[in-house]
Amino acid sequence: MSEPSIDWEAWTRQATEWLSDYIRVDTVNPPGNETRAVEWLGRILDAEGIPWETYTPNGDESRKTLVARLSGDGSRGKPLILLNHTDVVPFERQYWTVDPLGGEVRDGYIWGRGAQDMKGMGIMELITFLIHKREGLPLTRDLVFIAVADEEAGSEFGVEFLDRDHPELFDCEYVINEGGGGATEVLGKERNAFNIGVAEKGPLWLTLRAHGRPGHGSVPHDDNAADRLVRALQRIQDWDRPLKPSPEVLEYFRQLHDNGILDREPTPEVLAEIAEANPRMRSVQMNSISLTTLTAGVKHNVIPATAEATLDIRLIPGYDPDEFIREITEVIDDEKIEIERVFGSASPASPMDTELYGIMTREAKRLVEDAIILPGVSTGFTDSRVFRRRGITAYGFVPTLTAPEDQGRVHGNDERLSIENLRLGMQILHHTVRGICG
Repeated sequence: MSEPSIDWEAWTRQATEWLSDYIRVDTVNPPGNETRAVEWLGRILDAEGIPWETYTPNGDESRKTLVARLSGDGSRGKPLILLNHTDVVPFERQYWTVDPLGGEVRDGYIWGRGAQDMKGMGIMELITFLIHKREGLPLTRDLVFIAVADEEAGSEFGVEFLDRDHPELFDCEYVINEGGGGATEVLGKERNAFNIGVAEKGPLWLTLRAHGRPGHGSVPHDDNAADRLVRALQRIQDWDRPLKPSPEVLEYFRQLHDNGILDREPTPEVLAEIAEANPRMRSVQMNSISLTTLTAGVKHNVIPATAEATLDIRLIPGYDPDEFIREITEVIDDEKIEIERVFGSASPASPMDTELYGIMTREAKRLVEDAIILPGVSTGFTDSRVFRRRGITAYGFVPTLTAPEDQGRVHGNDERLSIENLRLGMQILHHTVRGICG
């Protein structure tokens, strides 16, 4: 059966309208209120005659997840899941030049929180899902659309809840999610490149808490909780942790060299030089630590009884969080510093030799002939980690080509997605889905 001709101009107009509208659905997390997004998506699915279900975590009606399915004949295996999250991060309105929840369409862009992360990708996934239904395209495996809550705050009300209470939803072969994207520049050189996210660093969020003897600020003593915490943090700052590039990171740099982006062979010495000059390239090669909050004291002249700091730690794929806690405890070397594990997750990498990886590569290069395709390791975490923990192949694949001036807008100010990228992403994603499901 030949594939029908798709009117991408019409679908791009529809996708632009929907993404603009979707951005206006306030799902800033916290508090989330992702049910608003579920209801919005549900109205579109209802109009297309596609049944859908909701999953409610712990009876919280404001935080639902939506699941819709198009059935296939199963001749090529288990389902493909198109995964996206409906929540977005907060914003500081005073630093934006547009309304963060306005969904403004201007200068060839759709502007607003979530345009890139990840309501834009959610619309791309929705479009290919609807095209399959409208055109009656045959499916050799089930195609599942999941719009999940709470990714931005750790997924306790989203995919972690589904993992605990609805494991039947994880009966699939492949997942396409965020965690990989394209760019028009690589290591400062102009070149179209798509990253297929095969792994991600594991989050480990710790709170350090120091206890001491309070007193009057005019009489310093050696049991000041704030002093104790500062000393611990200084030891962490001085901790010289080695670079430990994973096989996926080594393959990334090898392919950069093969494609002329990296002039020299990616030896340990060269990778160390790159890490020294590029914070992101350093982060993908080592266990990173960011001090994110400091809290102590009640008054200028009162020595505090307690002091706290939070650390956002990201471990290289496969690193044992318990081992890292043992290491940082030895570095701090102070039994009066309490270490609380707030959140942690670790997951293996997805393989690079699968049929889906090959199809994503083929379809990206078919639409962007000069592009290079690279395996990616995300410094941030995504919901893919929960699937990978179960041994399911999950890829980050947002097939857009982001210019340098737009790359810092995710979780930043004036987030936006170009209409051109929206169209490109829809096309590559749709052809990828047909390749693995058709």
